[in-house]
Amino acid sequence: MAKTPRKPLLSVIVPVYNERRTIELLLEKVRAIDVDKEIIVVDGASEDGTVEILREQKKIPGTRVILQRERRGRGNALKVGIRAARGEYIIFQDADLELDPSDYPSLLKPILDGKADVVFGSRLLRGRPKMGFLQYWGNKVINWSVNILYTPELRGAWLTYVETCYQVFKRDAFRDFQIRNNHFAFTVELTVRLILAGYRIKEIPISYFPRGKAEGKKIYWGDGVASLWTLFRIRIFN
Repeated sequence: MAKTPRKPLLSVIVPVYNERRTIELLLEKVRAIDVDKEIIVVDGASEDGTVEILREQKKIPGTRVILQRERRGRGNALKVGIRAARGEYIIFQDADLELDPSDYPSLLKPILDGKADVVFGSRLLRGRPKMGFLQYWGNKVINWSVNILYTPELRGAWLTYVETCYQVFKRDAFRDFQIRNNHFAFTVELTVRLILAGYRIKEIPISYFPRGKAEGKKIYWGDGVASLWTLFRIRIFN
């Protein structure tokens, strides 16, 4: 009789597109963290040699690689990763080295201690990070919009960084959500779904090492517009 695969505590979902320069180091950093985990990398049809690197990386125990034949967006990659996950909890990890996997234990602690259902890692709890003008104030507008539009459901809480990569939540919670967005607005839509479902959200400060477009930064002003539309669409029509 075949053994049932072990259920790890944490599933680390890594969406990837053209991250040849950083993906190996990122995966090394994730593996080094002393947390019972699995790593699921979802590649969105990279064209820069990332796929060849991942074919070698998937030979390392604890690492699974899903190669998509076409680029479907970051949000779609996260959905695919969640569906493949076996862990009790989910965390997202971008491959660009802006965020430090050493924060994982701190992100899990409030949940494991019973003080929160969901934990967000915030770049803004330690003051203004190094960000461009549009990126900083674009995030501010989205944060204000969430906090104002969803005041009743937040029950006095005030979120400082809703477009965070680091969102930690129980994998089973995702089964209750129908997330429409397949791109960067996925993060905001997931945030709103968690708020409306009544989950207790706690933020903790995280490390942040920003990169610009020269280093492969892929977010654009249109992503902010899509996020704002998502916030208003769900509040008004759902």
